Amino acid sequence: MGKNMASSNTCWGIEIGAGGVRGLKLQSDGENLRVLDFISFDHPKVLSTPELDQDDATRVALGMLASQYDLSNAQVAISVPGHQSFARFAKLPPVEPKKVPDIVKFEAVQQIPFPLEDVEWDFQTFVSPDSPEVEVGIFAITRQRIMERLTLLGDVGITPDVATLSPIALYNAFAYDLEFTESTMGTILLDIGTLASDLVIAHSGRVWVRTFPIGGHQFTEALAETFKLPYSKAEKLKREAEQSKHARHVFQAMRPVFTDLVQEVQRSIGYYQSLHPNSELKRLIGVGSTFALPGLRKYLKQQLQIDVYKLEQFKRINVDGPRAGEFQTASINLSTAYGLALQGLRMATLEANLMPTKLVREAMWRRKTAWFGAAAAVAAAASAALFIRPMMDNAAITAAGTPAQFQQAINDAGARKASAQKMGVLAGGGDQLAAEQMIHMLDTREIFGHIVSDVGAMLAAAESERGDLRGDVPVYTVNSITTDYRPGASAAADPMSGMSQSGREENPEFTEFVQRPGGPGASFGPRPTPGAGAGGEPEEVKDKARIYVEVQLTTIAPDYYKFTTDTIEQWLRENAKRKGLSYEIYLEDDFWTHQRLEASSAAPGARDRGPRTARRGPDTEFVEIQPMPGAPGGRMPVPEQGRGGGERPYVGDPGTTQTQVDLDRLAPLSPPEDTGPAPTGTVTVRWYVILEPEAEASEGGES
Repeated sequence: MGKNMASSNTCWGIEIGAGGVRGLKLQSDGENLRVLDFISFDHPKVLSTPELDQDDATRVALGMLASQYDLSNAQVAISVPGHQSFARFAKLPPVEPKKVPDIVKFEAVQQIPFPLEDVEWDFQTFVSPDSPEVEVGIFAITRQRIMERLTLLGDVGITPDVATLSPIALYNAFAYDLEFTESTMGTILLDIGTLASDLVIAHSGRVWVRTFPIGGHQFTEALAETFKLPYSKAEKLKREAEQSKHARHVFQAMRPVFTDLVQEVQRSIGYYQSLHPNSELKRLIGVGSTFALPGLRKYLKQQLQIDVYKLEQFKRINVDGPRAGEFQTASINLSTAYGLALQGLRMATLEANLMPTKLVREAMWRRKTAWFGAAAAVAAAASAALFIRPMMDNAAITAAGTPAQFQQAINDAGARKASAQKMGVLAGGGDQLAAEQMIHMLDTREIFGHIVSDVGAMLAAAESERGDLRGDVPVYTVNSITTDYRPGASAAADPMSGMSQSGREENPEFTEFVQRPGGPGASFGPRPTPGAGAGGEPEEVKDKARIYVEVQLTTIAPDYYKFTTDTIEQWLRENAKRKGLSYEIYLEDDFWTHQRLEASSAAPGARDRGPRTARRGPDTEFVEIQPMPGAPGGRMPVPEQGRGGGERPYVGDPGTTQTQVDLDRLAPLSPPEDTGPAPTGTVTVRWYVILEPEAEASEGGES
């Protein structure tokens, strides 16, 4: 049991972002830190991709994470995105230290736009040596949002110890790595994410945070609109912009978003300096993949008139050996994970923890269980003598047999019960049976995490066999994962038969209808009930507790029938029965089907995109962290170009108003060549997960 207890001097910091999953495992010996492992992989499609089910994509990524890395022997700290949380700052009146929590709670009620009972929140105070004022930072997230994130993690067996805001983790990383003190020069930290950017100002021992909704998604949208590309192709062009022969035109297409980004940074700086008039901000440090866009660093430096740096490597942690180069390359995306791991090791400057208090207590109790078990064993051994005599007495009574009058009463009661059942007075189970079925379904909840892990491992195995398939589009893309729990023979009259759990499909069209055999143009009809074909469910599974699994995939493999046979089918057959698992996979003879896509419908993004002018991202709720008045005192003004509706002008040098029409006339540009493969077909894979097969087999033998 001690083997699975989380070590207090080791912590995984894990950031689950819209672009990918980043993680860093640190170990502390009291003074120094050692990197034990790190993770950095991108989602097959960024979560801002239109029509992508973000929850399903996140489940697949977490399944791959849990299947490839052991997270059980360390603390785990996770982040929540800045645009899904709240950070508020206020100055407190002079009060006694013991009254600070009450004053802060009053401020929290004023600052957080939700009732306090609906949020998880924490705070931290900041005191400057040259000022008697006390400033407080209040950090919060709605309980619904944090529970959604924890549920996704719990489905794959990950239970965090710490949850904090991404910008707070970003600050903690640099405060430790650059050894911030109250005399450190004023520093701006800018993390340009996929959906939003976190801006953190560190100055004189204070911290100030603002998140604004401009990120990599807006740059991708700009390219998609300019070059009339599907979103996925525009994303690829953005990532390869520096090596593209169209680099100059790519930069011109993204320049309006550069201007928007700079304007938001200037507004943030201006507002902070209006609160702290004597503050001097000397440098800006940028992180995140988007910060590596060509020309962005130079553009920021010209507009802000301060030194701008891109994170190249960390100063206080490193990796030696064959993975040293890989770690340095990944460092630009590991700052948040770095700060999370520091907080898990209690080495962070800011320690705001938004984990629900109840879950923190449960985690602490689970860790103490091992010690309680050992103590109970010692106590049992020490007090065994107290129980010997009662046990001997009980054995003597049992040996004496049941008195005749007691046995007669038992027999009479049995006869009357049998008579009542024969007359229909007693029901056969009813509500009690339904309750038992619901409890059993909850008992098997962890199986759904294993199912997601299996899907991730299956797709990873297929990806490793892609051979000479060009481009970075995955061989298989998950459209949906559906699960259907079946309780087994004990529920012949089960009122919940067919109740789905943990596998709902988000696409209503796909949920309600499937295309019938016959190829493109065939009719559509209702989705068939799992196992409701001509032969129904297989006899081998009918009497067993089971979960029906259906995975819908799109593939780019040219000969996808052979490729699916050699990868997906082979993986499922080889992993149907594995030691150490409480379930096994049952496959029917024809457990997967396929359908070819015509070229016209297969081209990604072939739908009519229509006119687009807004660059503010998908239908994502953005909560602006700090209400911003206009920048005071003419702080480095930037013209409000292209911020309203209608055609967005392309901004060149200040004062110009060159439009898209002018650019097309002066520098005509054809869309970059489409080099990625198009989808060739869809594959539907179905199998049964048989729960506790060994236990059921043994029970059958006893009967």
